[in-house]
Amino acid sequence: MINKIAIILLGFLLTTSINYAQKSSSKVGLSSLLISLEKTYDIKFSYSDDDIENIKIIAPQTGISLESLLSYLNDKTYLQFKTLDNKYVTVSFLNKTINICGNVLESQNLMPLALASIKVNGYNLGTTSNTNGSFYLQNVPVKSVINISYIGFKNLEISAKELFLNANCKQLYLEESSEILSEITMQKFLTSGLQKSADGSTILNTEKFGILPGLIEPDILKTIKILPGVESVNESISNINVRGGTNDQNLMLWDGIKMYHAGHFFGLISAYNPYLTKKVTVTKNGTSSVFSDGVSSTINMETSNRITNKFSGGAGFNLISADAFVQIPIKDNLELHVSGRRSFTDFLNTPTYTNYFNRSFQDNSIASNSVNNAESKFFFYDYSFKILYDLNYNHAIRANFIHIKNNLDYLEQYTNNNNSIEENSNLKQENLGARINWEANWNSKFTTNLSAFISDYRINSSDYNKDTDQFQTQFNNVLETAVKLNTVYEFSDFFYLTNGFVFNEIGVKNTTSINAPTFSKTIKEVLLKSAFYSEIEYKKNNTYARVGFRANYFDKFQKFIFEPRINIRQKLNETYSLKLEGEFKNQTTAQKIDFEDNFLGIEKRRWILSDNDRTPIITSKQASFGISYTKNKLYADITGFYKVVNGISTANQGFYNNTQNFSSIGNYKTKGIEFLINKQTNTISTWLSYTLAENNYTFGVFNPKKFANSLDITHSLSTAFNYNFTKNLKASIGGILRSGRPYTKPVDGNETLQNGDKTIVNYDNPNTENLDNFFRIDVSGSYNFTFSEAIKATIRLGFTNITDRKNTIDSYYIVDESQENNVRRIDNYSLPFTPNLSFRVRF
Repeated sequence: MINKIAIILLGFLLTTSINYAQKSSSKVGLSSLLISLEKTYDIKFSYSDDDIENIKIIAPQTGISLESLLSYLNDKTYLQFKTLDNKYVTVSFLNKTINICGNVLESQNLMPLALASIKVNGYNLGTTSNTNGSFYLQNVPVKSVINISYIGFKNLEISAKELFLNANCKQLYLEESSEILSEITMQKFLTSGLQKSADGSTILNTEKFGILPGLIEPDILKTIKILPGVESVNESISNINVRGGTNDQNLMLWDGIKMYHAGHFFGLISAYNPYLTKKVTVTKNGTSSVFSDGVSSTINMETSNRITNKFSGGAGFNLISADAFVQIPIKDNLELHVSGRRSFTDFLNTPTYTNYFNRSFQDNSIASNSVNNAESKFFFYDYSFKILYDLNYNHAIRANFIHIKNNLDYLEQYTNNNNSIEENSNLKQENLGARINWEANWNSKFTTNLSAFISDYRINSSDYNKDTDQFQTQFNNVLETAVKLNTVYEFSDFFYLTNGFVFNEIGVKNTTSINAPTFSKTIKEVLLKSAFYSEIEYKKNNTYARVGFRANYFDKFQKFIFEPRINIRQKLNETYSLKLEGEFKNQTTAQKIDFEDNFLGIEKRRWILSDNDRTPIITSKQASFGISYTKNKLYADITGFYKVVNGISTANQGFYNNTQNFSSIGNYKTKGIEFLINKQTNTISTWLSYTLAENNYTFGVFNPKKFANSLDITHSLSTAFNYNFTKNLKASIGGILRSGRPYTKPVDGNETLQNGDKTIVNYDNPNTENLDNFFRIDVSGSYNFTFSEAIKATIRLGFTNITDRKNTIDSYYIVDESQENNVRRIDNYSLPFTPNLSFRVRF
C-alpha cells in the first residue's frame, strides 16, 4: 500500500514538473515576439527597449485578428498596446493600472510575515499580508512604487510592474533591522532560536534552535526553564513554576487551543512535538488583553501557518521515542501538515528510560514496602495535523487537530507486614483538541479572525488489590469550547487597535468509585463565561506601548471582573531601555491534589472548576519594572516584580501537614528581583541568571497564618557556556544552583497522634524547614551534516546531572511502627546521571 502511494505521488510530481516545463518552454521574450508579429501582421510596434525588457509571455494563437492580438497583449502584460491606423501600434504605460501580488517572507528563515503593510506610494491604496505573508492588490498604477514594511525589519520598495500578476507571485524578502527597536527586539537571546520580542516576551523559534545544556531537542517546556523567574521545583516540565505560581496557573495554548496536559512520562518530556511547533511565546507579565486565564504566565505555541507549496519534512529518534513530520502540498492554495511521535518504552528498555521510570515511581504505593516483583507496560504518543486553505489572497482558513496520550499498566507484588500482596494499576491520560479559524483582510487597514476550538482532557485511573478484592477507579474530565472574534484596525503605521469578543463554556467532571465497601461519587460543574477585550498598541522608533483591558462576565455567578493590562518599553539611548508591565488576570480552573487515592503517586492531580464558594475564581495582580543594557553584544537585564494571587485553596497546594485535608481559601504574595547577563561573540554565548525571591502563603486555617510557600525558592542561580567549534559542531555546558524548597517536619518527641482509630503524622508548623540546596551540571553537543543538497541531518548528545548528585526535591513523612519514633521520612530525588541521544533527518 505504501509503495503504491509513493508511486502515485511520484507520478503526480513528475506530471506536474513536465506540465510546468512545457508551459515555461512556451514563453518567449516580448522583444523577439514583437519582431515576429510585425512580419506576420505587417505592422510596426513603437516602444522603448527599457519598457519591454525582461518581459516574457506565452505566444498568442496564430491566425487571430489584429484586434484580438492587441487585446491579448494588453491582458498579458502591464503595457498598453494601441493601434493608430492599423499600421502603427504604440506601446506605452500611459495611465494603465494592473493587478499585483507577492509573498512577504523573513530573509533568514523564510517564515511568512503576517500583517505586513503594503502601500502604494503617492496613492491612497494599500493592503496587508495574510497569515501566509501573501497579498493581492487591484488597480495599481503601473508606474507606481510599492512600499512594504514590517516592524523590526527594513522597508522594501519595489516597482509595481515587478509584482504584476501574470504568473507566480514574487517572493519578497525583508531583512531584519538592527536599528528599529534594536534594544527592545533581540534577534538572538542566549542561544540561536531564542529571541526577545518588542513587548518583552520570550520567543522560541524551534527551526533556529541552537543548543542548550543537557538538551538533545528543542523541547518547548524544558527550554523555557532557563529563563529567570521560571523554575520547576520537582524537575518536571508538568510543574513549571513562574514567579512562584503553581503549574496549573500557566495558560497553555497550542494553535489557539487551551490545553490541560503538558507532559509525557509524567512530566519529564514535553507533550508537544517541537518539530511542527514553529514558534513559542512565553509571557510572564504585561500579557495582551487577547488572552485570559493563566494568572502566572502564558505559553503560546504556534505551528507553521504558511503554505509552502513544497513537499518537506523530517524524522528522528532518541532513546525514548521516535517521531516524524511532513508538509504535503495538495494544490497551490491547499496544504496538509502532519506530525506523529510514539515511545518505544513498552518493548525496549534503554538507560534513559530506566532512569526516567525510576524517577517517576519513587513516590508510589509501595514506597514503604518490600518489592518482590513488578511488571510494567508504559507508552505514550502524540499526533497532530493541520489543514491550510487560502480562499484567495485576503481570506484564509486553517483547521488543526491534536491528540496526546499516556498509557500505563503496572502489576506489582510486594510484602507488607509479612503479607504478600498483589496489586494492578492502570492509568490513561489524554488531551484532544481541535480548532478552525477564518482570517480575513478586508482592506489595508482592517483584519478579522473568527475561530472556534474544543479541548477534551481526561484521566482514567483504576487500581485492583487482589488480596482485599478491592477495585477502585477515578475519572477526571475537562471539556472546554470557545468561540472568538478578533479584529485589528490600523490607524497609522504606528497605532493599532485590537478588539474582540469571546464566548466560553467549561465543564469539569470528577468520579470516584469503590466496590468494597461500595462507594460512588460524581461531581460535575459547568460554567459559562464571556469576555470583551480592547487594547491599543503603539510602535515607533524608541517606544513600544500596549494598553488595554478585558471585561469578563460569569453567567452562573452573575459576576463581573474587569482586568486592565499595560506594557511599556522605552529606549533611553543607544544603550539603556526601561520597561514597565502590569496586569490583572483570573482563572476558573485549578488542580486538586489527592493524597489517599494516588494511584502509585505518579499522577495525583485532578482538575476542578470554580463554584465561587469553596473553590473561588482565582485572581491575580502583578507589576514589574526593569532596566536593560545592550552594547557590543553584551546584554544585561534586571527586573523587580511583585505579585499577589487570591482565591487559592489548600487542596491544590500539596501540603503535608495536619490540615492537608482541610479546605481553606487564602493567597500568596511573591516579590523578587530577576537578573540576567548574556555575552555573545561569533562563536560563544555565555550567560548567568539569578533570581532572588520571597514567596509567602496566608491561610486562616493554619497557625501561624503566614508562612513560606511550598514553591518558595529564595535563591536561584544558573549559568551556561555555548561554544561553536565550527558551523556544524557545537557544545554546551551549564549548571543550576538553587535553594532547597520548604517542607514540614513532625513535632519533635511527639511525631504521631490518634485521629479516631487511625494513627497519623503529627506535623509541626508548616514549611519551617528547607531541603538541601539543589545543584546540577548538564552537558550537550550537536553536529550537523549533509547527505545531499536536499537532505540534512543532526546528531545530538545530552548528559543530565554529570556529577550524579543525589538532589532531594521533596520530603514527607509516613507512619511506620517499626521505626523508633513511629514515623519514617520519604525523600524524592531528582534524575541521576542520565545520557540521551537524538538523530534527525530533514528534507
